Amino acid sequence: MVMAKLLIVFVITLLAISMADYKVLAKETEHAEGEYHLDRASRGPGSLRTSQCPGQCTRRCSHTQYHKPCMFFCQKCCMKCLCVPSGFYGNKGECPCYNNWKTKRGGPKCP
Repeated sequence: MVMAKLLIVFVITLLAISMADYKVLAKETEHAEGEYHLDRASRGPGSLRTSQCPGQCTRRCSHTQYHKPCMFFCQKCCMKCLCVPSGFYGNKGECPCYNNWKTKRGGPKCP
C-alpha cells in the first residue's frame, strides 16, 4: 500500500515538472521570436532559427512573379545557412553562405 502511494506521488511530481518545463519553453520561444529584428547587427550567418525561415523567405520573395520557386530555394538556403539577406533582391553580401552556394552550372542557388 505504501509503495502504491509513493508511486502515485512520483508520477504526479513528474507530470508537474514536465508541465512546468513545457510552459517555460513556450515562453522562451515566444519571447525569442518576438525579439527578432531586421537590423544590421542581427543579420548574417546563423542569425536565424529554422522556424523563422518561412517568414523571412515570404518577405524576400514577396515581389517576384516566380513566387513558388523563389520560396522553395529560399527556404532550402535558409535551412542550410540560417540567414536570409535583407530586401527583395541583392544584398547577398550579408549572408556569405547564401551568396556562395552555387548550382552545378555555377549560377546562384539562392534567390
